Amino acid sequence: MNSITSTIGFVAAILTTVSFVPQVLKVWRTRSAKDISLGMYSLFTLGIAAWLVYGVLIDSWPVILANLVTLMLAGSVLVMKLKFA
Repeated sequence: MNSITSTIGFVAAILTTVSFVPQVLKVWRTRSAKDISLGMYSLFTLGIAAWLVYGVLIDSWPVILANLVTLMLAGSVLVMKLKFA
């Protein structure tokens, strides 16, 4: 894989992972997740877990790291949805 391809992959992984931080902070600060879709976050979290397993199976650290962090962030929103709803 060339360096431009790797750079694009890492930038995409960082952006999509960090995009969950504002949602996590908002739900945490307001202690409200009433407008969060339980179905969407459940399916999304399962999908991210599958991507993480895929990354482990193909031994791809960018895929593993991005999806591990995203799983923690999306999972925390899912837990807060269940707790604060």
